[in-house]
Amino acid sequence: MFSPPVATYHVPKPTDRKASTRTVAQKKVYGKWKKNAARAVLDDGSPSKTKPIEADDPRSVELEATLPEIEVKLEAVTIEESLLQLNENTETQPVSVETLQHTPIKSINKSTVPETPKVKTPLENPGDGRSEAESRSKINNVRSTEDNEAKSGRRKCAVRNKPGPRLSSGCIHDEKINCYVRRILDEALSPLASQGVQKFSSWAARSERFFKVVKLAEGSYGEVYRLRIRQDVCKQGMSKSRLAKLRAYGEGVFKIVPLKARSGPGSKKFTSVEELASEVKLLKLLDPIPGFVRLREIHVVRGRFPRSFQDAWMEYKNTKNDCWNPNPANKRAYPDSQLWAILEMDDAGYELEKLTWSSIFQVYDIFWGVAMALARAEEYAMFEHRDLHLGNICLKSTRSDGSTDPPRSLDMTDLTTSGFGISLLETTIIDYSLSRAALRPTGEDEGNVEVASSDLDSKQIFDAVGRDEDEILLRNTYRFMRNQIYTGSPVEQGQRQPIPGIWSEYTPKTNLIWLLFLLKNLLKHKKPEDESMRAQPRAPLLPCPAKANGVKSVPLKLAKPNSASKPVPLIAIEEQQHDPVSTFKQTLSDRLNTVLDLLHLETGREDMCCAADLVAYAIDSQWLDEKDFFLS
Repeated sequence: MFSPPVATYHVPKPTDRKASTRTVAQKKVYGKWKKNAARAVLDDGSPSKTKPIEADDPRSVELEATLPEIEVKLEAVTIEESLLQLNENTETQPVSVETLQHTPIKSINKSTVPETPKVKTPLENPGDGRSEAESRSKINNVRSTEDNEAKSGRRKCAVRNKPGPRLSSGCIHDEKINCYVRRILDEALSPLASQGVQKFSSWAARSERFFKVVKLAEGSYGEVYRLRIRQDVCKQGMSKSRLAKLRAYGEGVFKIVPLKARSGPGSKKFTSVEELASEVKLLKLLDPIPGFVRLREIHVVRGRFPRSFQDAWMEYKNTKNDCWNPNPANKRAYPDSQLWAILEMDDAGYELEKLTWSSIFQVYDIFWGVAMALARAEEYAMFEHRDLHLGNICLKSTRSDGSTDPPRSLDMTDLTTSGFGISLLETTIIDYSLSRAALRPTGEDEGNVEVASSDLDSKQIFDAVGRDEDEILLRNTYRFMRNQIYTGSPVEQGQRQPIPGIWSEYTPKTNLIWLLFLLKNLLKHKKPEDESMRAQPRAPLLPCPAKANGVKSVPLKLAKPNSASKPVPLIAIEEQQHDPVSTFKQTLSDRLNTVLDLLHLETGREDMCCAADLVAYAIDSQWLDEKDFFLS
């Protein structure tokens, strides 16, 4: 049987630390996403760029023009008005400060101002018998006539009624600030996001009309929000294509991370620009690999939380019991000049730590889904996650109803497959803030490969003591990973003195250490299974009635179950016939228990050095099918 190419590794001894790394040419992406992610539609080409208007509104045709065109035409109108004021009587009527502020400099230059015939007004002919009021009325009429003639064809471009407020990009033109976060801005995908730091309020205003902000989760890194489309938007006069874009955009999530300041308040806490830029590079690198979250865009904004996001934060605090981050409105926690990085990503579903699972099919799909994603990333970018706790694995159902519960019944054909995919759960790995990967194809220049990594020795994660069994297992896993990198063995204590640059080295066995942590948790926290999920035998057919008087037979129908009958005990069913579902469940459980032995930190197989090795072993053992890995 064909299996993905897996290199043979040298198993390092405790004193042979550097031998634990390897360098291989970058492989192709195994499998591919079936569809592309919705890309930042709130920026260029946004369906929410303009205020929606009714179809019978006479302004609907006029407002189809793009904002840049309207700005140019409005600017032309302003210039001509200024020229008229400058040429009417420049010697006796001084130009106001407001006029100069709104007049381009080149229009004030006499060499560029065209000669305009001076209108002889009644005030310049004293003694003609007209009152001052009549004279001024005549002046206004003359000026109105000149304005109408000069602006013929231009007034159609501007809406006579006052339009709705224009949504500004809100870019902050501060060279020092933009230079400070330039490493992040250079990773942006759209021109607007890469232009510079934006005002938080202006960035949020582009979506407030169409979306309601909902806070989903939080962590030490920051917080995660979602934009939920407002129901009243669907009832507005909006094209189907625009509404479809808004719905697709609402399927994304927004990870908001406070950034360290250059100096002053906030300069010694939060995420550094370098760390965030490294994470964004990893997001872009792993975007095409199935099993990893899809990136839409990265923004850098400044200022306090807008009202919509602040309300979402307060609602989360009042309804959830895991709100630990400081209130964004607290000026002691976040200054007015606070910088934030906003990562737009596809919605990967619910965090594993917030869900329950009761079926071995769920456990099987979750574990192998994560293992295959890691194997793809190892072969593609020499990737290590290094922080794969249950909060960094998301689950999403592929069922039409979106339910993550195990299916209530099974078809017999499901039992003829490898067993992967029965639960219809899709796994996604998120949060690469502690991860390591080679950013450039190693096949091009193996001697000079840019590596994204984080110095974990500077994090306070290795000395923490767990409060219960689950947390003790997590904290020990961090230490096992550190021992593997420093000594080549997860159970042998390494030297305490940090080694500069060691976390940039490639030690893929850390992925196996985290997979062992994941499998132990999946098996330990599996709830008692509902025995109603069984392979359903086909219902018996009703007897076909005999033909009578040339009448054709009635088509066969499925017999309806008798609701009044009592359910047959499970023991009686198993005594009457062999239960294939129970046997298949036991087979999957035996496979996972074998994995526990393979990955055991002390007695496991020494030639099992990365997730790709484990997946290749599973394919060769027919625990997985090739199409499971290649997504064919």
